[in-house]
Amino acid sequence: MRDLRVTLVQSMLHWEDAVANRYMFTEKLATLAGTTDLIVLPEMFTTGFTMRASELAETMDGPTVTWMRQQALDLGAALYGSVIIGEKGQYFNRGLLVDVHGHVTGYDKRHLFRFANEHMHYSAGGQRVVVDLHGWRILLQVCYDLRFPVFSRNRSDYDLVLYVANWPEARRYPWSQLLIARAIENQAYVVGVNRVGMDGKGIHYSGDSVAIDPRGEVLRWNGWSPPGAEGADLSGREFIATVTLDRGAMEEFRTKFPAALDADAFDLHL
Repeated sequence: MRDLRVTLVQSMLHWEDAVANRYMFTEKLATLAGTTDLIVLPEMFTTGFTMRASELAETMDGPTVTWMRQQALDLGAALYGSVIIGEKGQYFNRGLLVDVHGHVTGYDKRHLFRFANEHMHYSAGGQRVVVDLHGWRILLQVCYDLRFPVFSRNRSDYDLVLYVANWPEARRYPWSQLLIARAIENQAYVVGVNRVGMDGKGIHYSGDSVAIDPRGEVLRWNGWSPPGAEGADLSGREFIATVTLDRGAMEEFRTKFPAALDADAFDLHL
């Protein structure tokens, strides 16, 4: 199977202004046409992490989903990010993966961030979602899901997990460490994309977006290397970077070190 080119988009967000954010990302992504397979945007990339769900929610045929479909077509790449979606009187922090054919796969954030009262404004998802893209099985996750390893446990059913986030700078250490842990324990690639800047509530975000291989090694891309290594530290800064995930290296590692064969069997009741 082919390798997968994944583009991480670490960006500030205009607070509760979907029109401005769609325009901003249109400008940012324009140069990516034909250069990547999957573009990953932050959590709630049209609004920031707001609790004004009822006022800001869109529908699945609303302007942001329409925009994502058009971007996927124009750029020749799938897009993943989360958006506030309203359905039948409920509101969801919904991860949306849109492929180049306009097909949309939705994942409703399972673990709602109680510390910010997210559970009082949004409904929790009830399904674990894995989607196929170019032969890669991709588990869709959103932000706080990162803290709950049982939910994301690899049952030999995925190769890559995506975490999109508005994860505050005050808790940046757990973000970085848990992403590495998820890669090691699941022998899968992990991509985490977080926002930067300050939101409308005065909360600061350092980004720390990253791609990690199944061994737990942080992947380098052109012009950047992991903190502590030779290269620029992009914490707190906007950037767009593309990394290639090596399919053969992952499969070889899983074959040589088949830890999954010793994993505990369990059922997950949602």
